[in-house]
Amino acid sequence: MKNKILILNTGGTFNKVYNCIKGKLEVLNDNNILYKIIKSSFSNHLSVLEIDGIIYKDSLDITNKDRFLILDKIKYYDKVVIVHGTDTINQTAAFLYQHLKDNKIVVVTGAMNPFIVDNIEATSNLSIAIFFLLNFNKKGIFISMNGLVEDYRKIQKNRIKGIFELVKTK
Repeated sequence: MKNKILILNTGGTFNKVYNCIKGKLEVLNDNNILYKIIKSSFSNHLSVLEIDGIIYKDSLDITNKDRFLILDKIKYYDKVVIVHGTDTINQTAAFLYQHLKDNKIVVVTGAMNPFIVDNIEATSNLSIAIFFLLNFNKKGIFISMNGLVEDYRKIQKNRIKGIFELVKTK
């Protein structure tokens, strides 16, 4: 799929909704949120964007077996956005880099709050990731969060501030 950008949904907070019967947030097992964002924000690019889903888990529950499923799902694409939970986004990015090196352009993104709680954050993070893939060809594994798109080793979650930020180097 050389001319397509795969948007792969793995779940995470981005996709959570409140289940009033169970009284808790749950990861949706569909791609409806992604379709909604793509349809409203990228109508001129629909022919190059392909949405698919896999796993549908909170990132704290993602295992290396799941990460191998992600690798298998993205193998035919040169450009990929992965919607992922933020708690283990860096671990998955490191795993992907270990197996892919700089053979593809992969941008991993997510949201600190569910789309249904804060649709602006989720939409912004996904949109920035897609924009990056539409306009740049620098191969590697990147994270797109809080207005940043950086090499996964240069960005991390600051749990105290509740944002992703650049890693301070000495």
